[in-house]
Formats: sequence, structure tokens, C-alpha cells
Amino acid sequence: MRKAEIPAIRKQQLIEATFSVIEVRGIQQTTINHVAKTAGLSVGIVSHYFGDKNGLMRAVMQKVLSDLKHAINLKMQQNKDNSARGCIVSIIEGNFDTTQVNRAAMKVWLNFWASSLYSDELSQLQKINDHRLYSNLTWYLKKLLPSEKARIVAKGLAAIIDGLWLRGSLSQKDEFNKAEAIYIAIEYLDLQLAKYQDHLVKK
Repeated sequence: MRKAEIPAIRKQQLIEATFSVIEVRGIQQTTINHVAKTAGLSVGIVSHYFGDKNGLMRAVMQKVLSDLKHAINLKMQQNKDNSARGCIVSIIEGNFDTTQVNRAAMKVWLNFWASSLYSDELSQLQKINDHRLYSNLTWYLKKLLPSEKARIVAKGLAAIIDGLWLRGSLSQKDEFNKAEAIYIAIEYLDLQLAKYQDHLVKK
């Protein structure tokens, strides 16, 4: 192993350990000591790479957000339908990707949302993520609908994506049914597009 590779590997170890600890304890009860012990590393190593708990939490959320962005980009590449609707479907599928709906990631997201109410740094990350989803949906919807209608549908679709995810994450009994969630979100999209087409026909 090259010496230059060690920091990246250590950081990844600590981020993965943090996921594990949060899944069991939640963000509020997670400490640097717990993370260090789970990773099999010293507390000093955690402080060296992340400074404090806030720095560690920020890194964990940046990892989750990076996974989300990567999932959407991958869906875009895999989707042969390059139409505006096809791109919106890729965004929907990316938001329900396995990296976002596994139990560990869902626990992190739930804790992140709750903690963002009391942390300026986490709140900023949340705002960036919300804006990214809304602006991306609006961008493609404007290719299919008038601007004002596109913005309204984008808000509705973003709310449906978040709502389906939240209901699924709070269900302790069943695994998240991502196929069903994707179906519901796409059905809403198609209903809105069809309503607009019907409106044009009736004009």
C-alpha cells in the first residue's frame, strides 16, 4: 500500500464505522469514541482527519449525497431514453437506488434531517440537496410544460419522492419496496403530463 493512499483508506474506514454506529445509536448518541472503537482505530486518528464530531457528521452526509449524485448519473447513463421524461425517470430511480434505501443509509438520512434543524452546517447541506432535486426536476419539466406549470409539478414530484422515502424509512417491519415507490412517482409524473396534453387538446 502506498503511503499516499493511507489517508483516503482511513477516512473511508471511519465513515463506514460512523454509518454502523449511527444505525444503532443515532446521531445524537454517536461519539468519536464509539466510531474509533468500531473502526479499530484511535480517537486521535478520527480527530486528525475530521477535527470533531461535526466534521465527521459533515463527511458522512457528503458521502451519502455523493452516492445519491452518482446513482442518478449512473441511471442517466443506463437509460437509453434521453428524452426529458426519460431523464426525470432516471432522477426518480436514482433517489430510490439501493445506496439510498438500505437500512443504514436510511437511518443516517433520518438522523440527518432531524439534526439539520439544530445545526447550521447540516442545514446548509440539506438545503443544497433539496434545491438540487427541485432544480433538476424543473429543468427537465420545462422542456415538457410551461414554466409555471413545470415548477408546480416539480414541487409535487419532489414532495412525493421525499414522502415515499420517509414512509418507507419509518416502516420497521418491511423492506423498502423501491419498485412500488418508483411506480407511484412515475405515475404522478405521467398523470401531470397527460393532464397538460388534454388541456391543449381541449383549447
